[in-house]
Amino acid sequence: MIRSLLATLALAATASAAQPPNIVFIFCDDLTCQAISAYGDKRKLLETPNMDRLAKEGMRFDRCLVTNSICGPMRAVIQTGKYSHANGFYNNSNSKFDSSQPTFPKVLQKSGYQTAIIGKWHLMTDPVGYDYWNVLPGQGAYYNPPMIENGKPVKYEGYTTDIIGDLTLKWLDQRDKSKPFMMMSQHKAPHREWEPPLRLLGFDNDRVYEEPETLFDSYSGRSKAVSDHDMGIDRTFTERDAKLVVPGTLNEEQKKVWNAYYEPRNAKYAAAAPTGRDLVKWRYQRYMHDYLACVKAVDENVGRVLDYLDKNDLTKNTVVILSSDQGFYLGEHGWFDKRWIFEESLRTPFLARWPGVIKPGTSNKELTSLLDLCSTFLDIAQAPQIEGVHGRSLVPVMKGETPADWRKSHYYHYYEFPVPHRVRPHYGVITDRYKLVHYYTPDVDDWELLDRQKDPLEIKDFSNDPEYADTVKELKAEIIRLQKQFGETMPPPRFTHGRKAFDNEPQPPEQPKKKGQGKGNKKAGAKKQE
Repeated sequence: MIRSLLATLALAATASAAQPPNIVFIFCDDLTCQAISAYGDKRKLLETPNMDRLAKEGMRFDRCLVTNSICGPMRAVIQTGKYSHANGFYNNSNSKFDSSQPTFPKVLQKSGYQTAIIGKWHLMTDPVGYDYWNVLPGQGAYYNPPMIENGKPVKYEGYTTDIIGDLTLKWLDQRDKSKPFMMMSQHKAPHREWEPPLRLLGFDNDRVYEEPETLFDSYSGRSKAVSDHDMGIDRTFTERDAKLVVPGTLNEEQKKVWNAYYEPRNAKYAAAAPTGRDLVKWRYQRYMHDYLACVKAVDENVGRVLDYLDKNDLTKNTVVILSSDQGFYLGEHGWFDKRWIFEESLRTPFLARWPGVIKPGTSNKELTSLLDLCSTFLDIAQAPQIEGVHGRSLVPVMKGETPADWRKSHYYHYYEFPVPHRVRPHYGVITDRYKLVHYYTPDVDDWELLDRQKDPLEIKDFSNDPEYADTVKELKAEIIRLQKQFGETMPPPRFTHGRKAFDNEPQPPEQPKKKGQGKGNKKAGAKKQE
């Protein structure tokens, strides 16, 4: 009797140990490494203890790169494991996600996982492959957001970051506990217009933030593509960005709190009436308070999730990954936003904790990418891989066993132009030291070589320096090799740049629809924005 009982217990323990781990993916919009204290930005902009906890108990990836630095396209890359030209989602203007193509959540479902996505989706068609979904329509609102729960409109009161945190914990508590789970908790924050939670207004006690060295970048000696933009703190910062107007989604009680903080400070601004460099300096300080308050709210909600896992004995068998759809400029080069191949928007935060697999407190400098997440999720779940993907599983890297043939170069391609920020389409290759980039349309045909070793601020073009001639030649050949490997034909079709006409161009055609594209309730993709 006793032997039989012990045998049964042993079998149960073996089955439990063999169960694939749960996965919690916490994803942000426009979160950048400079705003996470674990990444050690010298400005020390913000303390993020809960994100830092993931770094201390797991691995910090120092060069996780994106393939197309913009919201929707990177979300499609994660779903499919393929570059934009292969998954069909190029931009935030006229792209719609083809939900009929293979995606990792579909495979997880078939492999016995319970799947859920809560928060920002932004792929213009309803989520497919999820047992539960509750997403923001389009970009979503920061306050009192409407959402779409499994196809039905719902409305919530409060701050969106906290609401996504609440809904995440609610689903975790009510899930089918007999199955492993995949939870994608996806925050809107800290996307423009960086509208903070009312409870954190003034959190920094009017701190004066250190300015980045390139806040007043002159773009001297650079391509027209770099200087002729519309995403500068000096030229593109709106009244809403500056919090000189009240958001329309606040209720009357919320407006009182908002006005109590902003009105006296805005009055001082109006009296001073700064211009020129002084105006840029003022806008930078306002931007930092608002953006960082949004990040602080995300960090607090990361802590809530980690605490839940601890209290419910889920930590040991749950992989937690925190990342963002791309990095973001916090005044570097005089910019906000993303899009460019430059480091601040090319590199995205990536923190991973996997107890018993990832050695705590480690970091990794390999060229990794959000392109790798699809394969990584499936590998973690011990599920079948999708054929023809462009990424690779990060599991060996997480184990400290980086394959000898791991990538030494990374291909990048940004398409959208001219709206919303006049960033010229460009493609390029990235190595541990160099970036070679080609700005190719509609009115430029320029190459630039960046040398991060000699010029870590990326303010100089070395492409015409004779000492770099061989490097340029080698990197151009590498671009051709990567384009062939991933099946991208240049130039891309005109529709890939969006629906807005170029200067002096007739209205461009819409993107041709593929079979299955655009299926589903379009409410989940309404009000598409940058």
